[in-house]
Amino acid sequence: LDVSMDTWNYFHTCVVSIWLHRFYIYSAVALGISLWIVIQFTTTKTKQKGEKSNGNPTSSKGTEAKLVNGCATPQAKEVYVAGVKIFYGSQTGTAKGFAKALAEAVTSLNLPVEVINMGDYDPDDCLLEETTNRSICVFLVATYTDGQPTESAAWFCKWLEEAANDFRFGKTYLEGLRYAVFGLGNSVYVDHYNTVGRRIDRWLWVLGASRVMTRAEGDCNVARSRHGSIEADFGAWKAKFLSRLQALCRGEKKPCSGRCKKRKCKSPGKQSKENSDHEHGASEHENTEAEELFETSSEEEADTGETGGTNSVIDVEDLGSIMGHMKKAKRERELEEGGVGMRENTGRKEEGEKREMITPALRDALTKQGYKLIGSHSGVKLCRWTKSMLRGRGGCYKHTFYGIESHRCMEATPSLACANKCVFCWRHHTNPVGTEWRWKMDQPEMILQEAIENHQNMIKQFKGVSGVQATRFEEALVVKHCALSLVGEPIMYPHINRFVKLLHQHSISTFLVTNAQFPDEIRNLEPVTQLYVSVDASTRESLRRIDRPLFKDFWQRFLDSLKALAEKQQRTVYRLTLVKAWNVDELRAYADLISLGRPDFIEVKGVTYCGESSASSLTMANVPWHEEVVGFVQELAELLPDYEIACEHEHSNCLLMAHKKFKVDGEWHTWIDYERFQELVREQEQSSGSRTFSAADYMARTPSWALFGARERGFDPLDVRYQRRNKARDISGC
Repeated sequence: LDVSMDTWNYFHTCVVSIWLHRFYIYSAVALGISLWIVIQFTTTKTKQKGEKSNGNPTSSKGTEAKLVNGCATPQAKEVYVAGVKIFYGSQTGTAKGFAKALAEAVTSLNLPVEVINMGDYDPDDCLLEETTNRSICVFLVATYTDGQPTESAAWFCKWLEEAANDFRFGKTYLEGLRYAVFGLGNSVYVDHYNTVGRRIDRWLWVLGASRVMTRAEGDCNVARSRHGSIEADFGAWKAKFLSRLQALCRGEKKPCSGRCKKRKCKSPGKQSKENSDHEHGASEHENTEAEELFETSSEEEADTGETGGTNSVIDVEDLGSIMGHMKKAKRERELEEGGVGMRENTGRKEEGEKREMITPALRDALTKQGYKLIGSHSGVKLCRWTKSMLRGRGGCYKHTFYGIESHRCMEATPSLACANKCVFCWRHHTNPVGTEWRWKMDQPEMILQEAIENHQNMIKQFKGVSGVQATRFEEALVVKHCALSLVGEPIMYPHINRFVKLLHQHSISTFLVTNAQFPDEIRNLEPVTQLYVSVDASTRESLRRIDRPLFKDFWQRFLDSLKALAEKQQRTVYRLTLVKAWNVDELRAYADLISLGRPDFIEVKGVTYCGESSASSLTMANVPWHEEVVGFVQELAELLPDYEIACEHEHSNCLLMAHKKFKVDGEWHTWIDYERFQELVREQEQSSGSRTFSAADYMARTPSWALFGARERGFDPLDVRYQRRNKARDISGC
């Protein structure tokens, strides 16, 4: 007890003493904290001064990073340039030699360098990685015969061109990639001088990549070469590039060497003149290429407002851009005037004379989008799923739902014109519109022949491309399916029945899509493998807002088209495109329309965002998630006792509902026996139409992986799904 009392007394005494001297304790603690703050502040200031004076970041140990020829060593805390990748496209070896010489110079700066033959590089797989690895990409490209790329660079250029003109990639796809371009050409060939280098420079810029310096061009014509030879031109450019590279290594942010505004590089004063002389080599190039150097031709850039208002003060250096916008505006007016077939012909032509559907401006616009135009009103284009299946990376939703071979499918149309101006139009309404055929007309035999030839030529460009399977490449040269859904309204073509028969005579199946505005043409249509009707809305008002049809009696035409579909004996499909906040809340109305047309199948797909357009107010907010599409279909299925969910293709954000008559002995038969269909068509023709057939006569069993709820979610297990690394972007669409 005494010990306990002594301990308590001692503790009590200490506490009282601390309390009585608390002021001194507080002062000591405050002094310690103040000293710590002063020390930290002083140390930080010292480090910042050291960094500022040396122009380099500190190392991880707090010491200054050492420099080698102006570039930070790998021990630096922050690396502004991780290395240099030099891409070359060469025919005679000049560009290859330049690439090796540049690599040696870069190596002397203590930077990793890689020399890459464009023919050995797959941009579809690898180019996106260059946006995050902090490398500088240099492109040394030669222009070959007729302004075309060299054989080794052909695939790289084709892929880059398609990506730059494909809205699914977007204007920021290659954001983060830093690049420089040096073109090799001969100014003797005035019309094609250095076109490949200029195009690559423009396509990279359109996709969001950033130039580290302005494009330069070497001239094999010693009489016009700025430095006397192409080797001297390259040497001068190389010196500038190495200087710029050292600046980038030091972390300098300033791009190019002059003023930059809205991602457009303009070199000031005298330097601008020098660059112009160096790039064009002759005065005749300046007028044709002035705006091409730094101005995109993509539609998304049309409204950037670079020119300012009418009262703006215009810099002399901006005149090229101003002229570019004026030319573009003129082309757009020509597109509008030439595309609308229903308008009066203001020109004083003779009565009965018909004009071509494709005007020069329209031809130029569609060609840039990757179309191969045929005659005066038809076109063909290579689908991205064709390319995917050539590489064994999976097919489109038609492969999952109906068993087509995507690599053998030709996407075409005999009529680029349409009677609607849908808000989700893939082509931003560059195709013409009209309510009846008022143009010159090509014969179906010519259209089919050129369509197949153009399709085969596009397939042949994949020969030797990395990843393309040899067996599928050979198969793809023989067209087996034709999707008449490329653009426009195929059923408007007056000879559509002859065209369909020609396809069947070539053993090519037919998938024809119509926008439900031509009921008589639907009734008169010869049997096709599968007939689609786009049901984009279920009420008069929503159809008006979404499809924006040209016909005044559009709703009655729409209903009559669905009734005409119900009379067909072959396979019929409703295609529903869901646009969030526009048409996803009309379940009962959709069910009523389905009862009217009694289709065999119902495809429900989320809308694909087509990018910004002055003709549409849609945004990414209008694109439903796949789970939302599934939920919509499940609710719709509850209102349709004769239908069930059969298949799913997650990648395309698409599901298939099928009539229960295609569920035989508990197994779905949504696939098509294509050989049997061709036999049935021949039998009907031989009997002069007396022997008919129905959808049940050429159905085939659906594999388990294609069914709704399967683990594969619609992806063929025979293929290998490719997942993009780094920046994962959804560029889905069909």
